[in-house]
Parts: sequence; C-alpha cells; structure tokens
Amino acid sequence: METYTSLTAKPFSSYRPYWAKRFGTAPVLPMSRAEMDTLGWDSCDIILVSGDAYIDHPSFGAALIGRLLEAQGFRVGIIAQPDWQSAEAFKVLGKPNLYFGVTAGNMDSMVNRYTADRKIRSDDAYTPNAASDKRPDRAVLVYSQRCKEAYPSAPLVIGSIEASLRRIAHYDYWSDKVRRSILVDSKADLLLYGNAERAIIELSHRLGRGEDIADIQDIRGTAFIRKQVPDEFVEVPSTRLDRPGVVDKHEDPYAMKMGKSDASCATDDKGSDAAAAPTISMPLPLKAAKVPRDRQVIRMPSYEEVVSDPVMYAHASRVLHLEANPGNARALVQKHGNREVWLNPPPIPLTTKEMDHVYDLPYARKPHPAYQGANIPAWEMIRFSVNIMRGCFGGCTFCSITEHEGRIIQSRSEDSILREIEEIRDKVDGFTGVISDLGGPTANMYRLSCKSEEIEKSCRKLSCVYPGVCENLNTDHSALIQLYRKARNLRGVKKILIGSGLRYDLAVKSPEYVKELVQHHVGGYLKIAPEHSEENVLSKMMKPGMGAYDEFKRMFEKFSAEAGKKQYLIPYFIAAHPGSTDEDVLNLALWLKRNDFRLDQVQTFTPTPMAMATAMYHSGKNPLRKVTKDSEMVPVPKAGNVRKLHKAFIRYHDPQNWPMLREALKKMGRADLIGNGKKHLIPAYQPAVLTKIVQSDGSRFVPKVMPKGFNQTKSYASPKKGPGSRKH
Repeated sequence: METYTSLTAKPFSSYRPYWAKRFGTAPVLPMSRAEMDTLGWDSCDIILVSGDAYIDHPSFGAALIGRLLEAQGFRVGIIAQPDWQSAEAFKVLGKPNLYFGVTAGNMDSMVNRYTADRKIRSDDAYTPNAASDKRPDRAVLVYSQRCKEAYPSAPLVIGSIEASLRRIAHYDYWSDKVRRSILVDSKADLLLYGNAERAIIELSHRLGRGEDIADIQDIRGTAFIRKQVPDEFVEVPSTRLDRPGVVDKHEDPYAMKMGKSDASCATDDKGSDAAAAPTISMPLPLKAAKVPRDRQVIRMPSYEEVVSDPVMYAHASRVLHLEANPGNARALVQKHGNREVWLNPPPIPLTTKEMDHVYDLPYARKPHPAYQGANIPAWEMIRFSVNIMRGCFGGCTFCSITEHEGRIIQSRSEDSILREIEEIRDKVDGFTGVISDLGGPTANMYRLSCKSEEIEKSCRKLSCVYPGVCENLNTDHSALIQLYRKARNLRGVKKILIGSGLRYDLAVKSPEYVKELVQHHVGGYLKIAPEHSEENVLSKMMKPGMGAYDEFKRMFEKFSAEAGKKQYLIPYFIAAHPGSTDEDVLNLALWLKRNDFRLDQVQTFTPTPMAMATAMYHSGKNPLRKVTKDSEMVPVPKAGNVRKLHKAFIRYHDPQNWPMLREALKKMGRADLIGNGKKHLIPAYQPAVLTKIVQSDGSRFVPKVMPKGFNQTKSYASPKKGPGSRKH
C-alpha cells in the first residue's frame, strides 16, 4: 500500500491515453445511438447511469467524471434518469466495453425525494421542470439491478454520495433500521467512495489493458467484497482501539437530565468518563504493533453485531471516522454473513494542478440539448457560480461533506478560477455581470491547511476547528482576499457574491477578510450557520459557541457601517438535533427573540447515512468520545410530535405554532412566557382566522374569543417583515 505523499500519487497526465482518444472531444457526451453515430462510435467504453439530468458542467458528477474519462481517451456515454421499470432504457447505448458506472446523482436519492418528516417532496431540483417522478428510491440499487438485467456480463461500478455514504453497514432513517453495505445489496463489482477521480482513471486504464475487475483490489478509495482477509494482512480488532460494552435499553431521553458536555474531540484518553477509563486503555496486539500500517486492517464489528447492539454501532462509527485521514488510515473490513466488505484507505487528495485539470476540461456548461430548454432548478442555481475548492475540516457531525470529500482542502489555482469566470462571461447565456458564488463546501477554506505536512499526515482529530481553531491550522485568508479582488476587476464583471456558507469562527481570525467580504461581496444578506445557541447541543454538532458568532456580528456591522450599507445576517438553525432537549430549544427561541430574528424556514435534522449525528440518533451514544456501556447518553428527539415542537419553538413568531407552544410551555412550567408583553415569547390569544390547528396530541385547537381591543395587527400576530424573515 502506498504511503500518502505527493510523490506516490500517480498524476493524471502520466497515463498513456486509451486508443479511442483518436475520436476527439464530443460537443456533449452522447445520450443516444444517433449521437454515437454522429461521433463515429460503434460502442461506448464506459456508460455512466445517473439519477440527475445530464448537465455538462463540473458541478454535476456525471459530467465531471465523463469529461475526465474522455480526456483519458475513453468513449463515455450517459444514461440520465432512465425509466427504471424495465431494463430496456439501460440498453439504449448498447453494452459498455469496460463497465457501467452507476450513480444516484449529486444527492442521496432518499434525501432528494423525502423531507425530514419522511414525506415525499413535490419537486426535484435536478430534473427538467422539477418533475418529482424521474428517479426511484435507493436509485443506486435499482439502477444496478437493471444494468445487471440488461447486460449480466458487464462489470458494475457504483459511486457518488449515495454509494459513498453507504459503504458499510449504516442506519437508514427512512426504513428505521440498520441496512447492509450497499455493495452487498447492489451486487456491484467495485464501489468508489469519496471524490473518485484518481480511482476511476486508474480503474479504467487497467480494465482497458485487459485486467479482470475481480483482481483489482489495491486502488485507494475503493471498496469490494472478499471471501477472507489475505494472509499478508494482520487484523487489528476495532475493540482494541475502543473497548465498548453492551448497551442496556435506556429510558426515554426526555425523562433524563442532560449530563455535562465534553467539548474535546481529541482521540486520546483525556476527558473520557472515569468509569470508562479502565476498559479503553488497551494496547494493540504485539504482532500488529510490529506490522506497517499498510499491512494492518481494522476488523470492524460485523453487520450482525451493529444491527443487534447500538453501542457497537456507535463504536463502529467512531472507528470509521478516526480512520479517515489519507496519511495514516488503515484498511477496514466488516463481515456480512460469510462475506467480507473491504474498504481500502481513502483516496489521496488532488493537487492544485490536478484540480485545475478537472475544472478546465471542455464542458459545454449547459444542459444536454435533449431537454430543449426545460427549466432545471439546480442548473439555474449554479450556472453563474464557480467552485474554487473541495473538502472541509469542520467535521460538523450532522454533515456528510467530510465523510465524502475528506478533511484536506483541495484548491484550484487563481488562474484557473479566473479563466472560468471569463468563460461564464463569454459563453453562458443570460450572464448579466454577476457571479453568484465563489465557494465550495464552505466559503472561506480556500488554500487553508495544516502548517506542517508531518502533523497533517499523523493527525487523527475529527475537526480542525472544534472545540477551538487548532494552533497548527493556517488561517491566513490573504489568498482568498486576492482572488476576490482580481475576480471583481475582470472586464464585464459587475459583482461577485459569496453564496456558500461562511465559517465565521475562521473568518474572525482575519479581520481584513471580513472587511473585504462585507464591503464588496454581500448582496444585502449573508447566510451563516450557528445551528444552535446552547452549548450542550453545539458540542454534539461540533460547532463553535455563540461567542464566535457575536464577534463576527460585531465585525459585520462595523464594516457594513463603514461602507454606508444596510446589510443583515441570516442565521441557519437545526431543529431536533441529537443532544437537544425541550429546554435547549426554548432557550434558542428566547435567543432568537432577543436578537429580533423571525425565520421563515428551519431545517429539521435528517439522519443521513454515516454521519456521526446519525450514530447519536440511532444509538443514543456519543461517538465523539470513547463509546462504552457507561459512556455519555445523548437525548434524542425522535418522536414526530417532539420534532414538530422543536421546529415550532424556532419559528415562535408563527401564529400556526402558538397553540402547540402554549401547551408545551405550560407543561414545562414556563407559562410566564405566555402573554402580550415584550418579555413574553408568544401571546395569550389566538387570531380568530386560525380555526383548524392540530395540537401535538392530535386534537384540534379551538381559539378563544379574543377580548375587546385585542389588536391582531401587532407584531406578535403576524410575522415581522424585514431581514430576519428572508428565506434561507
């Protein structure tokens, strides 16, 4: 196994082009036989099946991978949003010479199709005219089955965020159970996880040279099924790293008091529960300690174990996240029945030169002509935006970016970014001079990295910015400031907006950056994400305390005033996150009222596969610390009425929520917050027009007759107009 250094990652340019390079570059990748005939192709080498409409733009995975493989000389066809009711739609381009590549698209299909309340969505942003019926549930599984039916002998490779986050046994919120690795259920030959450029280029060339896909088991960032662990590997039981115990069935978390939070995310024993300490100081087996890490494999709890024992599930989640740094991660193996699901270490991040190559490919930068100008909301949202980096070292437990893209930031060069802005200016229809975003997973991690390559390679922390910004992290924003200045001075560019979420705890480390952002790149409103106000919830999110928010707010207002601009912060909050109690969300509502925020939209926590917050949701344990039978229990708002209540508290200003909130406040002994004065959270009386309100217990609310002189037009009876009411 290769050691993680820039010298051992084979550059994209080092591969000899596949023989089909002679066919040249396609205007768009073909979706039909007629298009293949026009290009002079008799067959496709690789066929990508996607749950999204095909938009030839680097923000869409199928287009990016397709163009990348085309540049290597392969003929790549696209089957976008096929009719999955039969295998016929999967035969439209014929049998691929090398393999089918199956992806659900840019989003997990279940997240795409269902709300946080498990209700089906009425639209799909990645589909022409936002039609909601163009992709199936669990798209990777369905598409994989149809590919096998269409051409049983064609190798099958799965990838994208849906496959990536389901690569081991995982809790599935929509079926409320732990499901097997998607490798087992899809019957795929290989799974590519994370950003898979390196893996898919190497795989394609090796298959093109005639290797059998069953023999290709040494590519980083891949997962596959083995019958047994090879003799040259030494197994290290994950329970030697963290010794878990059996979980007892616990009481309703709402009947328990919150324990003291531990903000530390360190991976040593500091801060662990005293009772747990004797069970977790376990040395590695002597045999394993003498074996190089590239010949060690971590034996994860089996599928059967994590299904039956929530503590083992939380333990497995913790171990997987600790083995995520490409510099020191070992292979993982998890038994499913008599089969072994094997995960090679994560892919080596791309260099700046390789990132430039990926984004400089000849994209048409528009939807495929077959859509005849139909409105595709996701395309409309990003058509004038530019991706400048990938990855995130924030480690927020509810987010899957780190699990998919990794913690190491991969940045494009300034020249490549400026070229793309000029290409948008010159080629994209409808450009008015406004770039809607220069960003990525976050707005301000461009070119930020560890100060030491050696420390970065050996680090096993879950976040570089929690509980505070790591002293080894370079927080210099000067490269980003320079990029902003050069971008807005390009000919034909009137305005550069920043639409990606801002990491404000990093931003305050660079007042010059905050000034540059606020005075030149905010269009009146700037979105940031405190997510919550209470420390015991923030500690389960791995988010900074409100002190960082207050400091950023002070800077934001100061620099806005200096520029003579009226600008507003729009905060994001999550309802019903693990760790949140009714008291916590009440305190958040009071914070919102004190700060005069009245939010139109609030996101309810959705447990997505592999996220650490999902492990908390399922197990009631905190995997940010060593997991044992006696380790910290996390209160989890699971019941539908509790989740609705938490969302209602954050939208305390909405009259529709007042009956539920009155009922809750009385039960909590906080009836003092009900009344018509400024100190009250909600009014005592209900507007007469609201007659069909269902309370948390399912009964219908019947409003009282309001007293004479009660003013329905006051602010407590209608949501406030102004900056705080802007939708996220």
